[in-house]
Amino acid sequence: MPGSQILASAHYVPKDVVTNHDLAEIMDTSDDWIQSHTGIKTRHISLQGENTSDLATKAAKLALAKTTLTAADIDLIIVTTFTPDGLAPSTAALVQRNLKAENAWAYDIMTACSGFVFGLSTADKFLRSGMYRHALVISAEVNSKMMDFTDRTSTVFFGDGAGAVVLSAVASDGVVAGEEMRTIGDAEVVHSGRIAPLTSLSADNYPQIDAFSQMGHAVFDEVTTRIPQHIREFLAGKDLTPADVDYFIPHQANLRLIEYIADALDAPIAKFATNIVRYGNTSSAGIAIGLDELHDAVDLTGKRVLLTGYGAGFTYGSLLLEF
Repeated sequence: MPGSQILASAHYVPKDVVTNHDLAEIMDTSDDWIQSHTGIKTRHISLQGENTSDLATKAAKLALAKTTLTAADIDLIIVTTFTPDGLAPSTAALVQRNLKAENAWAYDIMTACSGFVFGLSTADKFLRSGMYRHALVISAEVNSKMMDFTDRTSTVFFGDGAGAVVLSAVASDGVVAGEEMRTIGDAEVVHSGRIAPLTSLSADNYPQIDAFSQMGHAVFDEVTTRIPQHIREFLAGKDLTPADVDYFIPHQANLRLIEYIADALDAPIAKFATNIVRYGNTSSAGIAIGLDELHDAVDLTGKRVLLTGYGAGFTYGSLLLEF
């Protein structure tokens, strides 16, 4: 049965590092509070004018450079983001232009922090179809441009970054060994950039866009209630248990959440790839960055890696990779 393989991965973060002490200078918070509640010490913030498409392009170029492919060989580009450059053109279209990937068609997926899992799953299906050979899946976020820097309950969590993988079609089963995706439309725990409809016809009307906000306790409750059970049931459907997974790469929302999930699964925290301490919550990019860092750190040949995303929507899902 045809499938897809990961040829290469890469990630890119802006050069400016913002510490907890830096945030404490501009809002009512502290390093102790942020670390104790989130585990985050630093995050990278785009302060040099780099937008989401710029981060995505740089991650994609780094990934392509690790292969023998050129941008002209890419048939499909999927960018997952909930912080696009704008509503149109898509961020993926801008990346296609930047790469000069003239043979690729491109579009965005917006499932917030679950994005990389949804994007990887989608690209795998296109490659399995036999119509496409090579794809780029990129998760990129400039969360900082969405933040209200007077809101200490949300802003301290987030950072900016991008991760990318190059996928190619193969005749064998490929790396994706199973998946499950879910959306719960009535669990709205995060709001970002919601645009209000008109209430009257007037020359004074202009778009009313909400700032980013999240209900932290509701997010924690949603994740701790659903995600460990989802992972156990997903693995059980494949006659596996958490003990059969070599590495877990969950969404990098909060180190305390990751620790909770590990404990609920009776899995050692050493099996969990984490980058939130250094990068903060980079939304959909966190899992992509984690996969690249894990790929660089260990030989994944013969290993099982479980990617689990969860975020606004409420969306969640898992993708089991067998290398």
